[in-house]
Amino acid sequence: YFYRHGERWELQLKGSGKTPYSRNGDGRAVLHSSVREFLCSEAMHYLGIPTSRAASLVVSDDDVWRDQFYNGNIKKERGAIVLRLAKSWFRIGSLEILAHSGELDLQRFEFNLHNFIIQEHFPSIALNDSNRYLEFFSTVVSETASLIALWMSVGFAHGVCNTDNFSLLSITIDYGPFGFMDSYDPNFVPNTSDDEGRYKIGNQANVGLFNLSKLLQALKPLLDPRQKQLASQILEGYGERYYMCFTELFKTKLGLLGENEDDNYLIAFLLQVSLLC
Repeated sequence: YFYRHGERWELQLKGSGKTPYSRNGDGRAVLHSSVREFLCSEAMHYLGIPTSRAASLVVSDDDVWRDQFYNGNIKKERGAIVLRLAKSWFRIGSLEILAHSGELDLQRFEFNLHNFIIQEHFPSIALNDSNRYLEFFSTVVSETASLIALWMSVGFAHGVCNTDNFSLLSITIDYGPFGFMDSYDPNFVPNTSDDEGRYKIGNQANVGLFNLSKLLQALKPLLDPRQKQLASQILEGYGERYYMCFTELFKTKLGLLGENEDDNYLIAFLLQVSLLC
């Protein structure tokens, strides 16, 4: 990591080889996907959407074999490495894996991973606050809803919205098979391997809710009964938060001022017209 203007940024290499998180993959990246990530992360930044950034791209002399369209046609491609940076690379999956693997003792340490994340990245939450995990969850729920609404406002489909690709800081990370809609289509899927359309653009908000429910499951061992009930209520408010953010963003696009009960109907009508065009 390094510091710039008093802010700490974590560096990460994508495509440099195997890591403990590569699973059965080779940990490499090809040139065309690396260029796409570089360009899109910078585009998202200048669109005002929270995102990781690209610092550099280096072309490798190594060949990488890929089945780009998942049709059995494996081709040799040029490798590349992207140096990317973000305030944090902690994901919902970072906490989910602890609960899934039964590492509750690691969660219950006085200064556990949760406390570290709060101390480093959520300074408004006091570590001596007995409700700190509840406040942390509430913040992630709210900011995740806001991020996905921003994605929808520019027609961005992430492509793989699993818990490993959802940042705890609610920034856009891990640009894989993403895409932008040319025209409004809630069934738009940029991922050629997503045959069922799980991550279609119209389902991103729902997948966000699913991922947040997994975060809540990971936090439950740290919550008392009252806090668990409150956390469930916070999660139930996700849909309302998302809808509010979505509506405000589209009202701004249309130049709608003030509050009018017909605004939502107008937004829905214009999206439907776009779908039919």
